[in-house]
Amino acid sequence: MTTHTSDTTTHARQHGTWEPAPATRWEDAFLSGNGRHGAMVFGDPNDDRVIVNHHTLVRPNGGETARPPRLAEELASLQDRLLAGDLTAAEGFTDGRELQWVQPFHPAFQVRLRRADEGRRGYRRSVDFTTGVVEAECDGWRSRVFVSRADDVIVQCVTGHRLTLDIDLDHRLPGAPTGLGVGHGAVLIPEGASLSLRARYPGSDRAYTGTTLVAVTGGRTTLTPPGVQVERAQSVLLLTRVRRHTGELDAMEERQGLLELLREHDPYGDLLERHLHLHRTAYDRASLTLDADDTERSLPGSQLIRRPHSPALLERLFAAGRYHLLSSSGLLPPRLVGLWTGDWNTAWSGAFTNDANLNLQTSSAAAAALPEVTEAHASLIHGQLADWRDNARAIFGARGVVAPPHSDGETGLTYHFSREYPLHLWTAGADWLLKPLVDHDETRGERDPRTASALAEVALFYEDFLTRTDADGNIVVVPSYSPENRPANASWGAINAAMDLSAARHALLTAAEYHADQTERADRWRALADRLPPHRINADGALAEWAWPGLDDTYDHRHLSHLYGVWPLEEINPYDTPDLAAAAHRALELRGAENDSAHGHLHHALVAARLRDGERVAHALGQVLDGDFFHASLMSAHYPKRDVYNADAAHTLPAVLIEMLVQSTPDRLVLLPALPAACPTGRLRGVRTRFGAELDLTWSPQDVTAVIRPTRNRRVELRTFSGAEPLDLVAGEDRVLTVEAR
Repeated sequence: MTTHTSDTTTHARQHGTWEPAPATRWEDAFLSGNGRHGAMVFGDPNDDRVIVNHHTLVRPNGGETARPPRLAEELASLQDRLLAGDLTAAEGFTDGRELQWVQPFHPAFQVRLRRADEGRRGYRRSVDFTTGVVEAECDGWRSRVFVSRADDVIVQCVTGHRLTLDIDLDHRLPGAPTGLGVGHGAVLIPEGASLSLRARYPGSDRAYTGTTLVAVTGGRTTLTPPGVQVERAQSVLLLTRVRRHTGELDAMEERQGLLELLREHDPYGDLLERHLHLHRTAYDRASLTLDADDTERSLPGSQLIRRPHSPALLERLFAAGRYHLLSSSGLLPPRLVGLWTGDWNTAWSGAFTNDANLNLQTSSAAAAALPEVTEAHASLIHGQLADWRDNARAIFGARGVVAPPHSDGETGLTYHFSREYPLHLWTAGADWLLKPLVDHDETRGERDPRTASALAEVALFYEDFLTRTDADGNIVVVPSYSPENRPANASWGAINAAMDLSAARHALLTAAEYHADQTERADRWRALADRLPPHRINADGALAEWAWPGLDDTYDHRHLSHLYGVWPLEEINPYDTPDLAAAAHRALELRGAENDSAHGHLHHALVAARLRDGERVAHALGQVLDGDFFHASLMSAHYPKRDVYNADAAHTLPAVLIEMLVQSTPDRLVLLPALPAACPTGRLRGVRTRFGAELDLTWSPQDVTAVIRPTRNRRVELRTFSGAEPLDLVAGEDRVLTVEAR
């Protein structure tokens, strides 16, 4: 029994976080979400606030009517000028518009619960990653909040002795526009009360409406417009939903929908049970345990993040990263801020930034057993393919699809670009965004026909776009853009960016593989891929960011677009292409951090892991862990010293930890490719491989043990410290491998 209790305690310490005081900044609020609604919980017993978010809440700013530039007729002239040596020609490839940001993501309102100051004796707030419940309690008061994946509602249950609370919905959050048309509603009902807040955007017919049902047990409820007062209650249950809409929303219908959730004998318990069936099942699939000290595991998050070299910190950040990633993925994948913000002035519009950040944030989805994340990623893509077609036609005069560099989630049209950021020239985006869906198909062993169809459209675009050749007959990608960098001796729009070469080659070959039964088309796509030029190694011995001769590298930059062939692709790797891998490693050595963006450091770590450089992985991780990137909520910042709330570090870190421990392709398994010296002992449980197996890995300074549970028959190459050997797997037959540590 003692062992069981110890295991349970350790599990609780690893799969949650806590604080001894309420949040005073919204950045430190604990988070819950279901991929649609998000909640930011302060946990103050005397003035509690729950900021309500929803993936669809974006403020009209002109982006809602913006269209891609119609430049197709000018494309041939631009190509001629670039190929003739005019290195600034692409700066004129524009319709002259000013930079238009996508519609910015914003919070809805905060649910406020005030009571007379009764102190905070015995206070503690916590979030349980396994349940998604954010809890705060002190003597005489307890609050529990979660966002139901089953019923799509924010649930808050407050209990205490003779509770007296003033409850209202408050839109007055930082940055809220002064012209916001706000209307409140409050009515008494037999169960307690119903509150509503409608906000209409300035100069727009678009609005959003929040409805909160206040179900009171015991005591008395009275109207105190715009809210209500509850006196001497035993408990208060609040159910909140928000909807974005045009015109008017039926308040009675919204209220009735929430009332339906009270039909059960124990509404809170039944809501939680239905939610746990989905949330806990997903969260519990994978975990990481390191040789951490239990005393450090017990620390509140705000203290643990001050111990950047603690294995307990890596454990908790791995768990928190998977939790936040799952909680922000559903209707859509995570935004730059995941699913949460407490400020209307969200940096970079709180958008889906497709040229790096989105894929970095979701990069652990396949291996970390979160298909819910990949499904959300797929939802974004498949809901926007018609817009991607418009981009291809308008900008390039081509069939097929071109992905946008930024999206607000409403459209996939390309209209966000400028002279310094000619993002409309980025043609690699469709392949980059579809790569996680291909990984997902490989992991589950079944090809999604939607992914197959989208890949065919990418290949169709390349058929129309890749028409220019060099003196050797190689295809030339022109214009070509390497996000978000430029050659040292040329403008941003250039020729043969390494990312574009890798993307075109991968897209064409993958589309051919998905459509192998259509021999003529598949052969045509393979032939086009074969005509693409090879990567170039520059005078520094590094993989050149632009393969076109004469274009010089700019090394000090946060993006690593040119190493797309290393990660997440396998085009360049130490086993099959050692010379190119060495050049890629040299490029990584020369790369600067520029402005210390978290995504740049962790992208660096992912590439280093593929190149088997554990020391470089550890250094890149250290830049983030030592750089004060994490808030007490364990959500992260974009820059050091917790500057600019941003989910890149929080969501990407689990992928880095997995990649340094286990890597897989449909034909290869690599164990401990880049293990840092600071992690000599540990266990990674529940990893999914791209050859259709679940894997548990245990390692120590003495040996490494992998338990492989295959779901299909497969022969793969196994790579360990001792070299390579074939590994035959049979569906349903577990394999236990033990190798000596080097």
